[in-house]
Amino acid sequence: MAQNGSQSDHLETLDRDLGRFLTLERATAYMARPMVGPSVGFIFILLAGLLAALSFGQASNTLIIIIVAVFGAYMALNIGANDVANNMGPAVGANALTMGGAIAIAAIFESAGAFIAGADVVSTVATGIIAPDAMGNSTAFIWAMMAALVSAALWVNLATWIGAPVSTTHAVVGGVVGSGIAGAGIMAVNWENMIAIAASWVISPVMGGVIAAGCLWFIKARIIYQDDKITAARKWVPVLVGIMAGTFATYLAVKGLGHVVKISLNLAMLIGLAFGVVTWLIMLPVIRRQSAGLENRNKSLKVLFGAPLVLSAALLSFAHGANDVANAVGPLAAIVQVAKSGSITSDVSIPFWVMCIGALGISFGLFLFGPKLIRVVGSQITKLNPMRAYCVALSAAITVIAASWLGLPVSSTHIAVGAIFGVGFFREWDAERRLKKAHQSTNGPKIAPEERRRRKLVRRSHVLTIGAAWVFTVPAAAILSMLIFFVLSGVGGSF
Repeated sequence: MAQNGSQSDHLETLDRDLGRFLTLERATAYMARPMVGPSVGFIFILLAGLLAALSFGQASNTLIIIIVAVFGAYMALNIGANDVANNMGPAVGANALTMGGAIAIAAIFESAGAFIAGADVVSTVATGIIAPDAMGNSTAFIWAMMAALVSAALWVNLATWIGAPVSTTHAVVGGVVGSGIAGAGIMAVNWENMIAIAASWVISPVMGGVIAAGCLWFIKARIIYQDDKITAARKWVPVLVGIMAGTFATYLAVKGLGHVVKISLNLAMLIGLAFGVVTWLIMLPVIRRQSAGLENRNKSLKVLFGAPLVLSAALLSFAHGANDVANAVGPLAAIVQVAKSGSITSDVSIPFWVMCIGALGISFGLFLFGPKLIRVVGSQITKLNPMRAYCVALSAAITVIAASWLGLPVSSTHIAVGAIFGVGFFREWDAERRLKKAHQSTNGPKIAPEERRRRKLVRRSHVLTIGAAWVFTVPAAAILSMLIFFVLSGVGGSF
């Protein structure tokens, strides 16, 4: 008996020790988890520097190219962490996509957009804001581009950390403006472009919000508030999906494939009209089949909007990759061009290895750091379902096309987030309108102010945080870029 008791005590002691080791392993894994993303990101940045060294070869300024490639990779990671959330957030928030599925689709289509249609956008970022000949010499131009890249990357990193989706395009523009002023004076800046960009701070979110709210109003009036919702859905959902298909065909022709083959806006709209009509005809029997047996309630309608929402997220990612890869590698491409030729030109070509850094960096950034901003955009501003998320996606495409037609520079970030705000504020207005109508019909008491505040459907804290980040993006990046330019110019003799 004593021996059995001793063995039992030993086993209990062993169990306690094993339990302590298990607890220690879990604690270590929990503490180490936040370090996985930065560690993998750091490895990617080092590989980008190595790729630059191997690709550029032996030259007197190879070290500068390696350093700029490192910062280009850092910027690409930040774009993936911040900007891509605008495309995937609504689909994830509406539960049409899982987080893993969204990241996989975005990584594929962002990379495809960057490789297939991203090269021609780079010259605008590299030379369209500051006149290249205004910098005086190639060395000053290199420092200006490097300062712009570093300042934009730091600002986007800060915005991601505080949970604010910002325009990476505006961050790069601010960085180029700041370093250009520091290197060549205030007159070197193309102020007409800058005024248009500043105007887009207001135009982009307002246009996105109004179009998204109008789309949601149409869905509510024609489908949700109808007595026979399924019959109404069979009539109008094919039309809405056809509009989305046509809009995205036009969007991709203007903002994506238009960089491969020259396509006028009128031709792009004809292409979109053809795609829209064909899709509408295809979707008529599809929606009829999908809606068979569905109950006459709002929850049933979500099934019909799931697939179009996933497709829209993929297409938005393709167009985003085609356009915003320039934010990561535009300054890098300009520096490589100057380093090779020794002169500053307005025509900037982009080597394949530079595009690899941008495209892969965006995908890595999304995979490692993107979920935080995807959650903010998808669920923390206002609650989204497939119908509301559809309105956001459609609004983003329509707004970009309208802006292209009007010749206005707009930010995809501002449009998407503005559309989410528009959907949320419309829901608040519609809910209060219906509540007032119900109270008036029953002669009930007025709604107390406390109850009105409780019914707010948009988080005001996010409105203030995101709005402030938008306003400060260009000036903050510009000031930071000026400081970095002065530092680089001071130590430039070391290279």
